[in-house]
Amino acid sequence: MSEFFDVLETRAPEQRERELMAALPEAIARAIARAPAIAEQLRGIDPATVTSREALARLPVLRKHELLERQQLSRDDAAAPAGPGKSFGGFSAIGWGEAMRVFASPGPIYEPESARADYWRFARALYAAGFRAGELAYNCFSYHFTPAGSMMETAAHAVGCTVFPGGTGQTEQQVRAIQDLAPSGYTGTPSFLKIILEKADELGVKLDSLRRALVSGEAFPPSLRDWLAARGIEGYQAYGSADLGMIAFETSAREGLVLGEDIIVEIVRPGTGEPVPAGEVGEVVVTTLNPDYPLVRFGTGDLSAVLPGISPCGRTNTRIKGWMGRADQTTKVRGMFVHPSQVADVTRRHPEILRARLVISGSTGSDRMVLKVESRLRGEDLAKRIADSVRDVTKLRADVEWVDAGGLPNDGKVIDDIRTYE
Repeated sequence: MSEFFDVLETRAPEQRERELMAALPEAIARAIARAPAIAEQLRGIDPATVTSREALARLPVLRKHELLERQQLSRDDAAAPAGPGKSFGGFSAIGWGEAMRVFASPGPIYEPESARADYWRFARALYAAGFRAGELAYNCFSYHFTPAGSMMETAAHAVGCTVFPGGTGQTEQQVRAIQDLAPSGYTGTPSFLKIILEKADELGVKLDSLRRALVSGEAFPPSLRDWLAARGIEGYQAYGSADLGMIAFETSAREGLVLGEDIIVEIVRPGTGEPVPAGEVGEVVVTTLNPDYPLVRFGTGDLSAVLPGISPCGRTNTRIKGWMGRADQTTKVRGMFVHPSQVADVTRRHPEILRARLVISGSTGSDRMVLKVESRLRGEDLAKRIADSVRDVTKLRADVEWVDAGGLPNDGKVIDDIRTYE
């Protein structure tokens, strides 16, 4: 059995680059023709001229907030007819019937999923983590609203695995199902796997069938990786987003993350879109060749850097260091992005609030959100209403902590992520 998912993973880097650049003009032309929002983004651009990274770098970067705003404006247009054009804001090249599923990320931002095999391109990550045909994969990513559950399920099917859709929550039932079905692999957040295993210990149940895990959605610190390894579970991480699918994945070399095929990744200076020198930390910007949901120079807001050389595992694509923080104040808590705009939304709902700052503390699996508030008024009822607003906007729980007037630094920061990842 091959060590690699397919021959694309071991192409000479020069061949891969030639083939990506050769495919780029057609992909951009198709996006302009079928996705009106991309046509607007690239107005005046001749796709035939975009045949190099230098030419690509001259195109504007599409920011997530721009995608969100375009979708919201489209949906708020009472004169626009209902349908995929209105729902996706002109970014999707497919409509109802062509899209197999529709998902919603916080915002909300809506994303289509077509019927193409391994639509989100996570199969490579699963294969690199040791998943093989004929195995049972236990999938504990969410199956509602966000696409994470489908990302792993479609990837597992592409590898040849059967999937049990465990989803999230119901920890005791998860333990019993794993005991009964004896899956060899787990997909989900690393913290939830730890919770399941600790619950099994509490119940006196051995879950010794699990041998591998592909985790994503949150940080995967070495301490947790080692904790799983001590239980006989080799954990690997993958990096992606609901907009783009899989971006990069960990391999047996344990040296950074290897980029996926069929995407073009740039590391740019935050706020400029200008590529940085190799090895310098910058924002991850991705151009996807996905014909159904084309995104050109999409700024992820994530920071990373390119690693030199080729991975010892034999995969020849570029490696990045992995997630190194956010280029803006956006952060991720329990697999959900939290944006500065969401904090602003909460404050707008409560005129009593003068200033607010969301502080995220703790460590992976024990995240705590506290909204520190300077307010004209205080009280348990107001605190509860503010906490309810935070949960409504972010889908996450937060405590409310009162701060004296002038107690918050006047530095423009509304999200402060002080978690540790040791």
